[in-house]
Amino acid sequence: MADGVLSPGVNLEAFSQAIAAIQALRSSVTRAFDCLKDGMRHRETLEGREKGFVSAFQDSLHSVSRDLGELERLSNLVGKPSENHPLHNSGLLSLDPVQDKTPLYSQLLQAYKWSNKDCGNSPLSTLEDPAWADDFKVLPSRTQQNDHCYFAPASSTLELQYHAGLASGLLNQQSLKRSANQMGVSAKRRPKAQPTTLVLPPQYVDDVINRIDRMFPEMSIQLSRPNGTSAMLLVTLGKVLKVIVVMRSLFIDRTIVKGYNENVYTEDGKLDIWSKSNYQVFQKVTDHATTALLHYQLPQMPDVVVRSFMTWLRSYIKLFQAPCQRCGKFLQDGLPPTWRDFRTLEAFHDTCRQ
Repeated sequence: MADGVLSPGVNLEAFSQAIAAIQALRSSVTRAFDCLKDGMRHRETLEGREKGFVSAFQDSLHSVSRDLGELERLSNLVGKPSENHPLHNSGLLSLDPVQDKTPLYSQLLQAYKWSNKDCGNSPLSTLEDPAWADDFKVLPSRTQQNDHCYFAPASSTLELQYHAGLASGLLNQQSLKRSANQMGVSAKRRPKAQPTTLVLPPQYVDDVINRIDRMFPEMSIQLSRPNGTSAMLLVTLGKVLKVIVVMRSLFIDRTIVKGYNENVYTEDGKLDIWSKSNYQVFQKVTDHATTALLHYQLPQMPDVVVRSFMTWLRSYIKLFQAPCQRCGKFLQDGLPPTWRDFRTLEAFHDTCRQ
């Protein structure tokens, strides 16, 4: 960014002034809306209020018009950046703030242009430049019917590119098959193997849940299958909360946390998996439980995922007794620390965990 130029064709000084003009325009627009919001207050008589309001609003509009005109004038002075031809991901090199010290992108672009020139789109006179004459040579094409030739640098890289083009033309003359077996290979694709972890037997799922239930005495788990083989769990954590866990085999799809005294059943006696808790604290815990499901992911060992999630959920046994580990307070904005760290299980407020 030498000599006040951000990139070719862009005036850096005008660009900075245009940013300042945008800020001034935003301020004047804000003052205009503040004038409309305040209305005709702080005036003794009705006529005085009307005149004062009209005068103040006209001044605000004049300021907006003046700042807008200044921004339009500066936008014409900024200019347009020169057109370039990005080389896929190498185009990101043009964003280098020290491009004048490391002009890597411009050198790549120049080499790319020269390497793609041939007799059809590049005149021979371009090679008369002594700076390029010694670095380029004429390479004949595979067929001489159209007297076509390629100009390629004498470097090994572009020679390999030329020979790779010849090899590609030879290989395209043969029909290559995806398999090395040439003896009656069927055109049908093999059926995709279904993942085995999604179709675990219900007995195995029951055994995993029972082992987890025995691990935590203060947590009781009731398992039911109202809709076939998919299990639904009602987890009661002491006298603090209840959690409805919807499972698909050993994968947890959804969790809803409610208070200990809240009703978790519908009118027909089934678990209510859709309605939220009436208390904000348990709505927060529900959001954190959904985040925990995304954190504990191990598809090859789903039983470990369920056990880790239940261990994390058990840490809420002292939801209303544990202080925040950062601020040391029990309540913040009327809520206890609802976040539990995934590794240490320490309690934090939602705003203190970051």
